[in-house]
Amino acid sequence: MFCKVLFFLIFCVSSKQATRLKWIDEGYEMVVFKDCIVCYSNEQTQELIRELNHADILLVVAVTNAVSVEWIRTNGKNVQNMICFDSSPRLLNKLCGSYVTLANNGTLFGNTFGLYLSKETKESVEVLQTVSEAWDRHNSDDIRFCLLVIINAFLRPVPILKNLRSKGFGTLICMVKNCGPQILSCLLDPNCRKALQCLNNCSPVDQVCNYRCIASYESPNLEAFSLCVLQKNNCLDLDAKIPEKPCVLPMIKFRGKDICHETAEDLFVGWLGSLDWSWRVVAGQNPAYDQFPCQYQLFYRGKAKGSVWYEPVFQVRTLEEKMVWRRRKYRVKRGKVPGTFYFSVLDNGVVSNEFWTIVDVADDFSWGLFHYSGAARVAGQSYTGAVLVSPDGSYPNEKESRRLASALEKCEIKEWELFAVDNCSCPNPPLGIPEGLSLHSTIDTEDQKWASV
Repeated sequence: MFCKVLFFLIFCVSSKQATRLKWIDEGYEMVVFKDCIVCYSNEQTQELIRELNHADILLVVAVTNAVSVEWIRTNGKNVQNMICFDSSPRLLNKLCGSYVTLANNGTLFGNTFGLYLSKETKESVEVLQTVSEAWDRHNSDDIRFCLLVIINAFLRPVPILKNLRSKGFGTLICMVKNCGPQILSCLLDPNCRKALQCLNNCSPVDQVCNYRCIASYESPNLEAFSLCVLQKNNCLDLDAKIPEKPCVLPMIKFRGKDICHETAEDLFVGWLGSLDWSWRVVAGQNPAYDQFPCQYQLFYRGKAKGSVWYEPVFQVRTLEEKMVWRRRKYRVKRGKVPGTFYFSVLDNGVVSNEFWTIVDVADDFSWGLFHYSGAARVAGQSYTGAVLVSPDGSYPNEKESRRLASALEKCEIKEWELFAVDNCSCPNPPLGIPEGLSLHSTIDTEDQKWASV
């Protein structure tokens, strides 16, 4: 079964979205048009009319030109689902053939309490809330997320958006039977209770909202609750997989020599030894995990032969507007190909497994780009992302722009999709690694100008 989405806009940023929808399901097809073509009677206009006749969703972005607006109103009548972002108020949203009238013009769906649906249902309101909040974050991943939410709600199930809420009595029985003490401890702990309330207010498929709740209110009781309910007993019966696309190839040479596993590990270890950290994150592509300020990366070799560990340290502005430091600890294992790695971490009671690729690192260690794909299986979350790193958190020199663009292209990412990490104020980060561990094996950072950072 195919699902066709028409993307109608005044600026072309969506060819990547068409590709990324295919990563989710080959049955999704997105066709992108600019609104200027409706001003002329030509072959492209006729093609657009043909596409409209069998489109499942018409997505309109930033269309305000009067001629274009009237053309869409006239020719888009038969499309059952039409969603309009930042467009003329004369363009009405439509879901399953029913129009959605906004109480406040000029916003995507307006305030939820201002919605007037011909067949108002709780599910429709939740979908509209989710899409509106995601669009307001203005990033490419959330554009795709909006489309998937609409497809999932009104066309056909999207497996990666499998609902994470309780599955009814089966979930409740599983929780009570196996995790009674952990549930009680969580409910009696104000922080843990706030975390559950916060998560309940998020859409179950909104990773940005969910992870901010977890990072804001993490506690030993929340970890014990999640470990029992999700990780040990999988009471929600979920099974997320690591995304297989995009397939990102690792760099194959460093300083003119073929990369081996030891060299690849050294690239991760980076500046640790000269500095108190391996790398600082300049920018990231995943809105859920790369949104946090002051991100430090610590890579180091363990005492056991061949063991490598990764500890990210980052700040979180909690939902109560407090700035706190967080730290995680990943086990790192080599992939089959040098420059690829398998990561695993227990994050607040839930195991996440990830596949990392070293896409590129400058010869002078002035910057690097790492790509990752991962899944928290029992939490039903799959994700991809990339991090741009440097020794001090500053952007690479302009002379590196072409090489950086090439590295991002390998990840099928455009530079404008990256989130700049706020590295302005990072007092007293909880760094440090266990004593007596080895760092580099085959290479060292040669340029010591960053040692005073």
